[in-house]
Amino acid sequence: MKTSWRSASLVASAAAVLVLTTACGQESAPSTGSQNVGATAAAGGYGSPGAGLGTDTGAAGAGAGGDAQASQSPATQTSVAGQLNVSANGELGNVLTDSAGLTLYRFDEDTAEPPKSNCDGACATTWPPVPADDATAGAGIDKALLGEVTRTDGTKQLTIGGWPAYRYAKDTKAGDVVGQGVGGKWFALAPDGKKAKKAGLADLPGLSTRKDPKLGEVVVDKNGHTVYRFLKDTAWPDPISACKGACLEKWPAVAPVDINDTEGIQKKGYMNFTRPDGVKQQTINCWPIYTFSGDKAPGDTNGQGVGGTWYAAAPDGKPIGAPAK
Repeated sequence: MKTSWRSASLVASAAAVLVLTTACGQESAPSTGSQNVGATAAAGGYGSPGAGLGTDTGAAGAGAGGDAQASQSPATQTSVAGQLNVSANGELGNVLTDSAGLTLYRFDEDTAEPPKSNCDGACATTWPPVPADDATAGAGIDKALLGEVTRTDGTKQLTIGGWPAYRYAKDTKAGDVVGQGVGGKWFALAPDGKKAKKAGLADLPGLSTRKDPKLGEVVVDKNGHTVYRFLKDTAWPDPISACKGACLEKWPAVAPVDINDTEGIQKKGYMNFTRPDGVKQQTINCWPIYTFSGDKAPGDTNGQGVGGTWYAAAPDGKPIGAPAK
């Protein structure tokens, strides 16, 4: 019965996305290649470490066995967690690690109340579940947060604050955090079971809005950085980016963000498209969106008005403050 309910739920969700992401200038739904179905990682966002913070930028195998490197990874060879520890990471702050120093992760498609893992099969090969056996709390970790959940195969998986814990097959040594941000759904665990982040950083959705004292309501990414529009781009009948080559070094294209990982963004015309270089880019109201390399901190709007062609994006995708045509 649970399987049938989940299948029906997924079908309903897919149908909703189809309705919301109709192609620009069209009344019918686009092909699956142009729909917004989340980040570009294969098979549900668990196979590609493109957004990781570690040194390895290769793709982890999404197949049942993964690739050779993944199958030989310490993460797949380690059978127990041992004493859990807190490790300081320059990008993420305090991160939870096992006794071997390997980073532990959580999956956004899991649930903590009640604990439930939704990573099985090939997913569990790329993201090996951490066994609950022999796991103990080291310094700085509340042992009351340690628990377990029974997986579909009957094994017991460690939970932290209710969240099932995993290792990542492409983390090859202690301190690696290659799995951070994969598919927009995988994140390093903080000691309290939340997503690891430096103190003072808000836990923002993939795309949301904030009130700027000068510009009004602007779109920001998950790091709080302002999102921009380029007036030389095209939205209809299909999105086309005029920012190429060196332009993209200054104005990085926003990678696809799952529509369910947004707040305050117009959903009509919310889709991603494939650029000529093969990279997928997110749009709002069919307009390609970017961040600015000159914005060094959340809240910066240094890209506003640059060249008379770059403007902060409003929730409906319009360029804020751009001259009227």
